[in-house]
Amino acid sequence: MTVKILADSACDLTKTHYNEYNIEMVSLTVHLEEKEYEDGKTIQPKTVYEAMRNGSSPKTSQVSPQTFKSVFTSHAKTNQPLLYIAFSSQLSGTYQTAKMMEQEVKEEYPDAPIHVVDTKCASIGYGLVVLHAAKLAKQGASLEELIEDVTFQAEHMEHIFTVDDLEYLYRGGRVSKTAAFVGSLLKIKPLLHVEDGKLIPLEKIRGSKKVLGRMLEIMEQRGNDFTKQTIGISHGDDLERAQQLSSMIQDKFGVREEDIVIEMVGSAIGAHAGPGTIALFFSNKVK
Repeated sequence: MTVKILADSACDLTKTHYNEYNIEMVSLTVHLEEKEYEDGKTIQPKTVYEAMRNGSSPKTSQVSPQTFKSVFTSHAKTNQPLLYIAFSSQLSGTYQTAKMMEQEVKEEYPDAPIHVVDTKCASIGYGLVVLHAAKLAKQGASLEELIEDVTFQAEHMEHIFTVDDLEYLYRGGRVSKTAAFVGSLLKIKPLLHVEDGKLIPLEKIRGSKKVLGRMLEIMEQRGNDFTKQTIGISHGDDLERAQQLSSMIQDKFGVREEDIVIEMVGSAIGAHAGPGTIALFFSNKVK
């Protein structure tokens, strides 16, 4: 029986991806102006970014325990192999909730072929890991083979990103108030990366024009074989700069345009990163 792949909406994939590779998706919740929305289903990222530009501070919450229990139980009843590839446990409680529900369901169905993996990845970096696994699952890979592949892909997925305004990350508890104030005051554009699932400041760059060039320098230092992998770019409602970064990557590394996935940062992650975010994802060197 083909393994079913389950992801959550923080992977920032589109319905096209879900449908093409038969990926099931569960949503994080976005709270905006006293209303609740399902990320990736009942709210568009543009709506969140426009609200943030107008001064709103959206909040998010993890996938509910009931949602996981329902999905896991339905697969356990039919003995359908299921691999839930999860958003970083360092950025959301979703993974921990899924693990609790997995244990609960396995008390009733001890032989259920259900497994949960923490990618420690986010946005399209996480999405690329999901897509890679979904393609293998479609080709008939076993649950064990998929777990091994996801673990490897996730460990080697680089996240290099910049935000337009540190204030958004401060509101989401991602940087200190001092860092946000100083960055905004000096027009500093921070470069951040993800290390063991956490957002870590990498360096500060004066002026936005230099940021994309520096992202490519880091990409060159950390990765190789760019023509043999899929590159991911996600953006906070700034397609023009995302396409600019894509063109720079094509010119510098000889990557084909069709091997670069560009998507908007979804509502849940965008609620913390804010409009103007540009993020780059690629597989690093295997040490």
